[in-house]
Amino acid sequence: MNSKNTPEISRRSFLRISAGAAALTGIHLPKAVRAESAGALATLIDLSLCDGCTDRNMPACVQACRSINANKISPVAERIPEPWPRKTIEDWSKKQDVTNRLTPYNYLFVHRAEITVNGERQTLFVPRRCMHCDNPACATICPFSANHKNKNGAVVIDPDQCFGGAKCRDVCPWEIPQRQSGVGIYLHILPDFMGNGVMYKCDLCNDRLKEGKMPGCIEVCPRNAMLIGPRKEIEAEAQARAGKINGHIYGQKENGGTATLYVSPVSFELLNQTMTGKPGQPAMKPGVERRMAGTDPLGKAVLASPVLGLALAGAAGWFSRRGDRKACQEEDHD
Repeated sequence: MNSKNTPEISRRSFLRISAGAAALTGIHLPKAVRAESAGALATLIDLSLCDGCTDRNMPACVQACRSINANKISPVAERIPEPWPRKTIEDWSKKQDVTNRLTPYNYLFVHRAEITVNGERQTLFVPRRCMHCDNPACATICPFSANHKNKNGAVVIDPDQCFGGAKCRDVCPWEIPQRQSGVGIYLHILPDFMGNGVMYKCDLCNDRLKEGKMPGCIEVCPRNAMLIGPRKEIEAEAQARAGKINGHIYGQKENGGTATLYVSPVSFELLNQTMTGKPGQPAMKPGVERRMAGTDPLGKAVLASPVLGLALAGAAGWFSRRGDRKACQEEDHD
């Protein structure tokens, strides 16, 4: 394996990972992560306005998202370890131009829905990306605390802490996060047994939000079909718009509530019928419930703890060896 193709992982990231693993292995269980009312943002996607940018080669929102997130993924290892016992490798590094589904390199795609309502044919365009749930199971279940619900409403994965185990995708009703194998901290620890890359998804342009900027998709939308603002104001706007067109809202109850609300002139039952639900192309089943319901996180923690202990021991050894090498290099340089 070429070490030049693996990212530098800071000691601070390792300490955060250790804290997350300690929580899972029995010191205490992760608590549900909820959006705080103060400072929480929400987004509105109005399907009555979105035209899919059919006059362009690519929807403006997709193009902006890809531009902002370009080069986020480190070069993939020359030899991607084959994980045991599942020998599944997900490598999108040679398919970075795919835009008709979610991938580690494409966080937003636009679904085209052909629907017949009262004998009239209609075409609707549905931008799809992370819903940024209020109580995200993906953040609750992550054993390494790599996934967080921020106070601004964004659900963000830290690539320096993620092992790519895909538990976040397993518990997401829409299976939004996508994995790129052959990158991330797992390459330095137990690449054949622990992890399988890094999970990627829309983070609501969290860095731009911190700078007081809008998410790229919202900023460039030529028809103002996307809005962002304080949660209560966005909820009120969604209700008002739905009322004017006798429309429907998606995201208020789904998965316990989300920070992304859709307004549609047709029912989401009809929209969902046009969606495949294939990997990377999430459907929109109304009223979908949290997949975490009825699970036993304590049992999973007990089963995972021996492996996590080995992983952390390996990480500690790797940091120690790297520190020794750095010290020797500095002495030689002197």
